[in-house]
Amino acid sequence: MSGAIIYIQEDLKINDVQKEILMGILNVYSLVGSCAAGRTSDWVGRRYTIVLAGAIFFLGALLMGFATSYAFLMVGRFVAGIGVGYALMIAPVYTAEVSPASSRGFLTSFPEVFINGGILLGYVSNYAFSKLPTDLGWRFMLGVGAIPSVFLAVGVLAMPESPRWLVMQGRLGEAKKVLDKTSDSIEEAQLRLSEIKEAAGIPQVCTDDVVKVQKRSHGEGVWKELLLYPTPAVRHVLICGIGIHFFQQASGIDAVVLYSPTIFEKAGITSSDGKLLATVAVGFVKTITILIATFLLDRIGRRPLLLSSIIGMVASLTTLGFSLTIIDHSHEKIPWAIGLCITMVLAYVALFSIGMGPITWVYSSEIFPLRLRAQGASMGVAVNRVTSGVISMTFISLYKAISIGGAFFLFAGVAMVATLFFYMFYPETQGKTLEEMEGLFGKFFGWREEAKKLKMKKTMKVSGDGTSNGQIQLGNTTTK
Repeated sequence: MSGAIIYIQEDLKINDVQKEILMGILNVYSLVGSCAAGRTSDWVGRRYTIVLAGAIFFLGALLMGFATSYAFLMVGRFVAGIGVGYALMIAPVYTAEVSPASSRGFLTSFPEVFINGGILLGYVSNYAFSKLPTDLGWRFMLGVGAIPSVFLAVGVLAMPESPRWLVMQGRLGEAKKVLDKTSDSIEEAQLRLSEIKEAAGIPQVCTDDVVKVQKRSHGEGVWKELLLYPTPAVRHVLICGIGIHFFQQASGIDAVVLYSPTIFEKAGITSSDGKLLATVAVGFVKTITILIATFLLDRIGRRPLLLSSIIGMVASLTTLGFSLTIIDHSHEKIPWAIGLCITMVLAYVALFSIGMGPITWVYSSEIFPLRLRAQGASMGVAVNRVTSGVISMTFISLYKAISIGGAFFLFAGVAMVATLFFYMFYPETQGKTLEEMEGLFGKFFGWREEAKKLKMKKTMKVSGDGTSNGQIQLGNTTTK
């Protein structure tokens, strides 16, 4: 949309307010999908929820491609937005539930990898289709999105269902087969099955292929447990899950991605080709750095990457605001300021993509307990989309009110608050199984001590009789 909007504005004669709404409304529409996705994924399974998202994407892309008016285009954005909400919630949840703990960070960051790959392909297609007549070019830019949605919907049918969802349905035999295929060893598969059964409330003595499950395993009472009567651990998890999604978007990433042609125009790049090529560079940098991040998540850990990323974002946003302010107040071109502006845009998207971007999805998909995961993740996505929608639908008005440099100083201030928030409240989750994650949460400022106790207790159990799975459950952690 960032490139297509240049030609949509010219072809449909829309004003800046309509442009803002068109750019950002998809994120608001995606609330419908993200709110429905949690329930849908518990009902029909994670895999078929992804198929549904692909079908909605296909329809949305076609509607946008064939749009003949602004109102028609908004209908297409609405349909596509529902697909976005579904996909953003279900993709990281599915991946986290299939992945073994040793490579969960690497695999769960893949949705963000391909989001960035999609952004890059979008920028490239914008440049390629910009050579067509104005009334055709933007329609191809938007309509071509129908093609990958077909591959998504068909390809996912060859993938296994989430073993955790299968256990929630009492289908232990199928879950065991999936775990045998997706674990590093048979022993790990058995351990994972044991932990999932305990988290789902199924006795360990139940070994039949199909067993009867408790009603609460199907999602009843989840919202009460999340919002009305949360335990200290669930409250901590909820704050962290929602907080990281809020700060990911409130720090301005969508303003940069969607309005990069506008930013580069303010920096002094005036030709349409020049602005589109500069946005291709943004997409290329984002994609390369997110690929690097996937290899670091399970080696370095979540916290070091997240804190390094957000601190770097503060620095790059502040410098970007400074360079844009210099350019804005100058009556002639200042080459060093223009160069600094472009460099800081690229630095910002690189720093975002190496930490804040992928870790948001990895972290929020792995910290919620099994019984709360689908709905908890959907809440995080809802906050993400609302915040993104507010930022993208108000950016033009914001920079007109406080200057474009001032807008990025504001984003830098939000990122500074996020740095403190992450440092105080976010425990390291690297290498922890999804079922033992709850033991890390509950004491907002004492999680470091709890992490040490968890590690010590696992070591003592394994070295004591060699048979324990080292699982820690909320409320059972005791000290002697």
